[in-house]
Amino acid sequence: MIDSSAFQGKRAKYFTLGCKLNFSEMSTFGKLLGELGVVTARKDEQADICLINTCSVTDVAEKKCRQAIHRLVRENPGAFVVVTGCYAQLEPERVSKIEGVDLVLGSNEKADLVQFLSEAFVSRNTIATYRTEKTKDIKTFAPSCSRGNRTRYFLKVQDGCDYFCTYCTIPYARGFSRNPTISSLVAQAEEAAREGGKEIVLTGVNIGDFGKTTGEKFVELVKALDAVEGVQRYRISSLEPDLLSDELIEYCAQSRAFMPHYHIPLQSGSDTVLKLMHRHYDRQLFADKIGRIKEVMPEAFIGVDVMVGCRGETPECFEETYEFLNGLDVTQLHVFPYSERPGTSALSIPYVVSEKDKKERSHRLLELSEQKTHAFYERHIGLEAEVLFEKATRGRAMHGFTKNYIRVELSPAEAREEYDNQLIKVTLGEFNHDGTALKVKK
Repeated sequence: MIDSSAFQGKRAKYFTLGCKLNFSEMSTFGKLLGELGVVTARKDEQADICLINTCSVTDVAEKKCRQAIHRLVRENPGAFVVVTGCYAQLEPERVSKIEGVDLVLGSNEKADLVQFLSEAFVSRNTIATYRTEKTKDIKTFAPSCSRGNRTRYFLKVQDGCDYFCTYCTIPYARGFSRNPTISSLVAQAEEAAREGGKEIVLTGVNIGDFGKTTGEKFVELVKALDAVEGVQRYRISSLEPDLLSDELIEYCAQSRAFMPHYHIPLQSGSDTVLKLMHRHYDRQLFADKIGRIKEVMPEAFIGVDVMVGCRGETPECFEETYEFLNGLDVTQLHVFPYSERPGTSALSIPYVVSEKDKKERSHRLLELSEQKTHAFYERHIGLEAEVLFEKATRGRAMHGFTKNYIRVELSPAEAREEYDNQLIKVTLGEFNHDGTALKVKK
C-alpha cells in the first residue's frame, strides 16, 4: 500500500530522452504521481522529485542523459532523483554513482516505479540504490496510455525485441518481445476517448511483433481498435518492413480511423550492409512494401529510418543506399549516424567509417529528405484537408497535422483557443517562413 500523504503537495520535474515509447511511459508516470497529490513544478520552481527516463540508442543519447541528470540535480538541490529507462538498465551501477541520484530502476522495475519510489522516498537512504533484472528475466509489461501535455495520446502496445540486430542494444535494455491483450488495449483506447482523445499513436519497440505473449496478431489489434467509438485517428509509430503484411496495408487503406501515415525503418539500402546488420529483409522486400502502400494509398506519408556510417558501409554501399532512396516514393528520411555500442557484435566487422564521412553522408541524405518532403507538401497546396490542431503557446502560431501528416500552421491572429484538439477543415496554402509547414489559406 502506498502512503499518498508523503507525496501531497510535492513538486516534480520530468525529463525524457529518446523514442515516443519513452514519452508515453513518462506521461503515465506523471499521471500516477499526480493521483498521489504530486504537482508538476514550473520552470522557475525547485522540485522535490526529479524523474528521468533515459535512452541508450547512441553514445550521444547517453551523454545527454548524464548531462540532464547533472543539470536537474544542480537546479533542484535536495530533490529525490529517480533514473529509469534503457541507460539505467544497461549501466545501473554507473548511473547510481552520479552525485545526487537516489534511485535507479531498470526495465523490469519500471512497471512498479511508483511503489519503489514510495518506499525509497520515505526511507531516503544516503546511498543510491539500483534495482535491475538481467535481460532474460525482464518479463513485466508496464501499461501506458497518456498524452501528458500533448493533444495526441500514446498507447504502448508492445515492449522489448527479439531481433538482436548487430548494432543495437535495445533487446538488452528492454528485454524480449512481450505485449498485453487486445482487450486491455481496447479498454485503454476507450478510456482515452472518454477523456476527449481524438488521436492515438500506437507505440512500442517492435510493434509488428505484437502477439508473442498472447498468441494474437497485430492486424487483429488494428481491427479491434478501429472499432472504438470516439477515437477518430490512429497512427502506427514504427513498423518493421518484414512485419508489415499486405493484409495490414489493405485493411488500413479502407479503415475508418487508421491514417495514411507510415514510419518504416530501412537502416540501409545496401543488401550487403543489411546482411551485416542481421536485418530480416532485403531492399527488394522494402521496395515492394513501399509500392504496395502507394498503390492503395497514393497520398500516404512514409517516413524512413536510415543509419549511415555503420561498420561495413563502404563508399559503394552508401551510394547504393542513396540511389535506392532517391528512387523510392517516400516522404521523409530520419537519418542517424552509426554509434558504436559496447557488447554489440557489430564491433567485430572490420571496415570502420570515419566521423568525417559519416557527417558527409548524413548531410547528403538530409538534403535528399528535404527535397522529398518539400515536393510532397507542394503537391497538397490548394487542397482541402482536415487538421487536428494542438494548443499553441500564447502569441505563437498554432500547429496541427492532416490525415497524411502534413504539418499545418495557423497564424497567431487566426488561432483560437477553442480549436485545440478539434478537427478543423481548412484549405492548405503556401509554405510558412521556415518551410516546415503549410499555412492555412485565408
